[in-house]
Amino acid sequence: MRSYGQYCGLARSLEVVGDRWNLLIVRQLLIAPARYRDLIDGLPGIATNLLADRLRDLEAAGVIERRLAGEGSVVEYALTSWGAELREPIESLIRWSTPLMVRGPEGDSFRPEWLALAVPALLDARVKVRAAATVGLEIGDPLLQLRATRSGFSVGPHDGRDLDATVRADPAYILGLAAGAFTLGDARALGLIEIDGDESVVRTVFAA
Repeated sequence: MRSYGQYCGLARSLEVVGDRWNLLIVRQLLIAPARYRDLIDGLPGIATNLLADRLRDLEAAGVIERRLAGEGSVVEYALTSWGAELREPIESLIRWSTPLMVRGPEGDSFRPEWLALAVPALLDARVKVRAAATVGLEIGDPLLQLRATRSGFSVGPHDGRDLDATVRADPAYILGLAAGAFTLGDARALGLIEIDGDESVVRTVFAA
């Protein structure tokens, strides 16, 4: 493990998670524990040998752990309780990234599951939930649902429950709404999104 030789919390933290791909591996495991193949699929561009090296380093540092998945003998990776504390700094980085996201994907890879971390991080920072609501996010396959409860926001696959409304839009526009970069009215006027169901719920969720 690389050492900066500095008695500084930031330096020592970067010695553990500062290498390329490390925080993206943590991102995937904040979404859900994952098998090795799931991590390969969720991290477009990473080489298999590099992923193996990074997982070994993170496990040795106490950030992640291996465990048996379900009742079978398949191994999955999960964050330790200490590793899960990286949620807060990662969510802060997501909020800090808003100006970098304005220009859109520009050909970069995108997976809908990444919204599971990004959208709640953006909304929790600026929206106070006043009533429970469930909004579908149709940005590809599968359909996602955005849940608003008194404890905050969450995003995950649609679990079959009734939706108050469904929003259809490119991921960049969902992120823009969540960050407050533009209003729902502006997005509707420009034809950037479509809404089925109760639009007032969508306005409340995104604090339009």
